[in-house]
Amino acid sequence: MAPSRTLRALAASGAALGIEMLSSTGPGKRLDGSVFGAVNRHRSAHVDRFFGAVTELGSLYAAVSATAALVAARRERAALRALGSALSMWGLGQALKKLVFRARPYEADPELPGLRLLIARPRGTSWPSSHPAVALAFVATAWEELGLPRSHRAVLAALAGTVALSRVALGVHYPSDVVGGLLLGRAVSLAASGR
Repeated sequence: MAPSRTLRALAASGAALGIEMLSSTGPGKRLDGSVFGAVNRHRSAHVDRFFGAVTELGSLYAAVSATAALVAARRERAALRALGSALSMWGLGQALKKLVFRARPYEADPELPGLRLLIARPRGTSWPSSHPAVALAFVATAWEELGLPRSHRAVLAALAGTVALSRVALGVHYPSDVVGGLLLGRAVSLAASGR
């Protein structure tokens, strides 16, 4: 990995850890809870259904499906590197969840006004959020390997961002969890890409 990529990966990882530390106490924790409440607040049944559907695009099942699509398009190298990034990010995320052991919003503050849990309770703790981390690790590695133009990269980044937003809207993560996940996903993709 080139030095600039290494520095960018380290900076993204450091930023993720810094955000977690800032959001775990005092004003940062209050801000995180306040933003969580604003995003988790009821909008409409259509919005809830949309977020319920899009959230699984950050699962390993989605990464495997996207890998199969890339292989079918004869882009095996990109497919395998992207899947490797997704799997690496998932493993890193699970290890960090055990180290940080942050409670999910519905566990930490069950009396939070208007708190809505819209999907089944996930296993594991809250930080970092694996779904957006896995999604961004996969798509960012794929876009690097495929040499996609900026416009395509922006669409894929927006997809990972929507997965991140869905995790907060559905009530299973704080905003800092998903921002940390996105930063870690990008760090993993920078480390994994051969370009």
